[in-house]
Formats: sequence, structure tokens, C-alpha cells
Amino acid sequence: MNKTIGILAHVDAGKTTFSEQFLFHTKSIKQRGRVDHRDAFLDSHSIEKQRGITVFADQGMFEYRDSTYFLIDNPGHVDFSPEMERSIQVLDYAIMIISGVEGVEAHTETVWQLLRKHHIPTFFFINKTDRVGAHVERVMDEIHAELGADVFDISNMYSQGEINENLIEYLAERDEMLLEEYMENGYQQELWKKTMIRLIRENNIFPCANGSALQDIGIVDFIEKLDELTETVYPNDVPFSGKVYKIQHDEKGTRLTFIKALTGTLKVRDELSYGSEDNRLKEKITQIRFYNGSKFQAVNEILAGQLFAVVGLSQAAVGDGVGDLMEKASYEIVPTLKSKVIIDSSIHIKEALRCFNLLDVEDPSLHIEWEDKLQEIHIHVMGAIQLEVLKELVKERFHFEVSFAEPEIIYKETVLNTVKGYGHFEPLGHYAEVHLQIEPAKRNSGILFENTCHVNDLSVGNQNLVRHHLLEKEHNGLLAGSALTDVKITLLTGRSHIKHTSGGDFREATYRALRQGLEKAEIVLLEPYYQFKIKVELDQIGKVMSDVQQAHGYFEPPSIEGNKSILKGTVPVATFMNYSAELATYTQGKGMVSLVVSGYDRCHNEAETIERIGYRKNADPEYSSSSIFCSKGQAYTVAWDEAEKEMHCLK
Repeated sequence: MNKTIGILAHVDAGKTTFSEQFLFHTKSIKQRGRVDHRDAFLDSHSIEKQRGITVFADQGMFEYRDSTYFLIDNPGHVDFSPEMERSIQVLDYAIMIISGVEGVEAHTETVWQLLRKHHIPTFFFINKTDRVGAHVERVMDEIHAELGADVFDISNMYSQGEINENLIEYLAERDEMLLEEYMENGYQQELWKKTMIRLIRENNIFPCANGSALQDIGIVDFIEKLDELTETVYPNDVPFSGKVYKIQHDEKGTRLTFIKALTGTLKVRDELSYGSEDNRLKEKITQIRFYNGSKFQAVNEILAGQLFAVVGLSQAAVGDGVGDLMEKASYEIVPTLKSKVIIDSSIHIKEALRCFNLLDVEDPSLHIEWEDKLQEIHIHVMGAIQLEVLKELVKERFHFEVSFAEPEIIYKETVLNTVKGYGHFEPLGHYAEVHLQIEPAKRNSGILFENTCHVNDLSVGNQNLVRHHLLEKEHNGLLAGSALTDVKITLLTGRSHIKHTSGGDFREATYRALRQGLEKAEIVLLEPYYQFKIKVELDQIGKVMSDVQQAHGYFEPPSIEGNKSILKGTVPVATFMNYSAELATYTQGKGMVSLVVSGYDRCHNEAETIERIGYRKNADPEYSSSSIFCSKGQAYTVAWDEAEKEMHCLK
């Protein structure tokens, strides 16, 4: 049985030490490493050793009883959340590590919501129970209150296949058929165990244990319970399908595509298809590798349920479905900061761009942008720690130094009303017309597309072109030139010409239709917000509340925990991104703050921000809201507010 297990936690909860114990006790490694000793097996990169944090989602392999386990140790620092999110979608089960001292922290809640979104069965392990200040019962109460999870303690309730009375009642309350069986025939061990496995797999219950990874307390018992209570079924006798979850380049520059096999088998020399449905590519697999830390073993064949890397796919992207899987994964965690790359004049800018494009392939959240007019490279990042790591990474891999400008907020734009947009592109020898409906969508939903166009009006191929051009990139809004988001765009109708329509015509017509609709819409500017959790002494909470209000944030009534006060709420990233240092100063380092980006909402200082950015919508070289028509062999331009009357589909 092949099982993929992900280890996840807030930074410093002991996740990597926990992973080391797993690998040691299953004889995958001979010696346990430690983060603070810079010899952890899964933190093999020099940057990870130097900083003492996990940056890359590395994987280990081990055999235990009748199963092969693929273990992914994920970053816990919020700056590397996109790396963590990419691995979540290939997990069979997750293990959430929570510090027995700090308890549930803000990033813990973010990870939990991602696990729930993707329906990943989850085990909890309350770590650091050997530390002063650890309190298992308090942390369990926090888990129940803040995660809302149906969590139960298996440390004493379940041992060597035997279930005690408390757990019997717990399970019977959550399964009606089991309750009936219990009332009629009493407890039957095998039935109870099978039911528990099913309830865990269906995300109805979540087992929890506790111990100390550093002191090796409770680890062996947890491994045994994990093995007993998890199961996977992956069919091998069907066509191959899988999902790309990571791209890397090895020390020789070879491109490695990491895949989770979902069905079927794959062999070296097989051809594998991947990419979007309307642009499916096929390439031959030249090598298959199983990775365990930084080491790999070449194999000739893989089976469903396994994690592996292949050589031979030149353009596969993170999130791509391969083989029989066409669906591409989407990701929620996106950076909210943007920074310019500062490069020494001795380095050719295009060579630097080539290197950053390689990094962009490995981490699509960087969203590398080339400003041709300014000859500048811009990147999207989560925070200052990520910029520091990128600086070290560029020097190590590409042997030149870079620095970064002060990060700026990434703003977005959306519409508040429903409008129709019309675009026509008909210079001599070309022809395309597109009609769109643009309407508001749920906050933080991105761009949604619907097609109601009839094939009698526009061929399926041309309809797919419109869809492709709407989703191929981010589109600028009109207020600040920021990316358009949280809109639903519907293709209503369109028209082509059997003789004159050629490549690129529908791109022009689609962009013009979108822009023409935005000219008529009520548009607002959005900015990113933090979800915060601040813990301070009781006499300091008044200042914290005042600080949040001055930063244009909102909060719930504060709660009391012992001699501490806890405040939760939301606040703009722009006004609060440097608050951690301020809090540390006036609490003498005793105050705790967790900041997690929770999404976008209305900008608190819209007019001021628009004026500062100074975007000129009519000077954007990529977009025009006007349409181009042709009469008697001559092309002419019609402004956006007059274009609708000229549209051919409306006549």
C-alpha cells in the first residue's frame, strides 16, 4: 500500500525534528539530525542549514510493515506557504504538529483551512510536552474552539488494536449503524477499527496524540497508530494519470518534474501527455527517480500512489494534470508584495531574467514580470524572509549577487455591477468580434469563466480561443492598472470570418471587449488584509486595540487567557506589515503576534493610492477599449462609448 503523508505546522512547532524521528524509527536513516545542529536529513539545502528553517518541501521514503510511505516535510514559515500549498494537493493524509506551549497559532488555522478545502484526512500531534509551559488539555481545548475539528485523543483511548469504553462511545455517537450494532451485539473489535478508519478517511473524525519529538516521547506509538488507522486504494490496471506538484533542476541543470501517480503505471520510454485541454503536449520519459532527501534511486517503473520525479518533460508546470488527468490545480495562497530586482550593471539583464525565469518555473508564485520599457525585473513575494532567501539562492545557483527594492503592496481591482463589453477587430485582412458579460463574483474567487455562446454563432475552436485569452494572464483594471479579480466573465456571442479571421484576431477582440466593459463598470480598488492574533499582558491590550484602529483594522472583543489578553481581527497589510517590530519594542519582546494573509478587500485609502500609483488607462500599450472596423477597404477606430452601435452581431 502506498501512502503519502505530509507534515505541517506553524514555524518552530518541531515539525522537522518530528520527521527525523519518523525516518529514524522506520530505518530510513541511521542517525537522527537536528535543525539546530544543521544536520537534519530533510533540511539538506545549505540555506536551510544556515537559517535553521525549512524552505523547500522535501520528501523522504520509508517502509513500515506492509506499506511504502512518502513523507513530505513542509515549510512552516508563512513566507514559504505557497510551497506548502502545492504539496497539500497530493497528500493522502496530513499530520498537524502543534506546540504544546504556543498552542494553535494563526498560520495553523490557515493550514487547517487548506486541508479542509482539499478534504485531506488529518492527524494531530501536540509536540514539546516536555517543555516548561506545555499544557496538553489547554491545547486540545484550543483545537476544539479555534479549528472546530472533531478531534479525539488516541494516546490512552486506543492501544494495540484494543479500544476502550470512552472511544467505543465516541465512535458510536458518530455512526448510526455502528450504534445499532453496539446496542444489539455489543463491541466487536474488527468492526470498530474498520469504522474508525473509514471515519478518519472521510474527514469525520481527527485523531490526536501528544509527546516530544526532541526527546523521542510518543513517536513510536504514534507511528503504529498512524499505520493501523490509514489506508489507500490506488488502481494500477487502468490508464496512467497523475498530478505535477513540484519542478526542480538538479546540480547539472536537468529539469525534474515531480508527480503523484493517481492511477495506472508508468515506465521509462513511455510517452506522457500534459498541459491544458486545448494545448496538450506529449513527450517521452527518459528517466524515473525515487527521491529520499537529496539522494535518488533510478527505477524503470512506478505504480499508482507513488511520488516520483521524471526527466523528459520540458514544459510541464506545477499543478498540471498528466496522462488521463486534464484538470489543472489552482492555489489560494498568493503573495501580496511586489519588489524590483536590483542587479549589478556587470550582469547582462537578459541573463538575469533567464535565471529568474528558471526560479519562476520552480515557484510560480514568484510571478516574474519583465518590464520591457524600463528593462526591469519584478517579482511577487510573501515577505522579507523570502527576499533574503532568494538573494542567497541566486548567488549559490547562478553565481551573481542581487538585491531587492523595498517591497510594495500588490493591489487588485474588481467590479461592483454587471456590464456588457463589446470588442471588434477588423483591420484590412483580419476579423473577430466578441461580446462579454462582466459581473461581480465572490471575494477572493479570482476570474471565473462561463460560456453561453452558441456554436452557430462562433465555432468551438474560436470560443476556446476567447476563454484562453481571458485566462492566459492577469488583466489590468482601469484605476491603478492592477490585476482584475473577483469577476465572472461570460462569453455571450461572437463572430468570425471564414476568409479573414487569423491568429491573434480573437486576442485583440477579447481584450477590447473586456476593456470596453470595464469602461462602463463601477470599479473599486482592493488591497490585501492580514488575519491577526496578538497576545499581550492584560494592561497592554488597550494600546494594541488603539494601534489596530489607527491601522484601519477590525477586531473581535478581546479574550482572557490566564494573565494574558488575546485580540483577533483583520487589518490591511499596508498599515501593519511592520507591526511585529513595534510590538516587540513596547512589550520587551514578550508580546506575540501572528499575521496571516486572509485575502483581499476594499482598499482603506483608495483615492490616495490611485493618485500615488498614477496609472494612465489610455496610455496602457497592452489594452485599448476602442474597436477597429473596416469600410471600403479602410480601417477606422471607434471609441468605446460609440462601439456598441457598430457591432455586427447586434445588427
